[in-house]
Amino acid sequence: MKTHLSIAAAGILLLAGVGIASAETVIIKPEQETVIREYVKKKPLVSLDLPGVELNLGSKLPDTVELHRIDVPDVRYQYVVVGGRTYLVDPDTHEIVQEIEE
Repeated sequence: MKTHLSIAAAGILLLAGVGIASAETVIIKPEQETVIREYVKKKPLVSLDLPGVELNLGSKLPDTVELHRIDVPDVRYQYVVVGGRTYLVDPDTHEIVQEIEE
């Protein structure tokens, strides 16, 4: 019984480690964040509503949501406003990488 339990515990730890290792940490430098925040203020978007969708860091937006480019050097992320909140989104995966506080 102990052997089966140990193998199960090892499997769970292995799977947890894979999930942690695959999570990408996005670091936006403070000076980039300031420039992005100013850009977003100058180019406001109409806020979208996505009923029944809870958005958090790492949430994937539906592919039907139109993302908007940020014309700032060295910024690969795009942005969208949902529920009155501005989010930076990875254009390749449609995952939220950061919320931009105004």
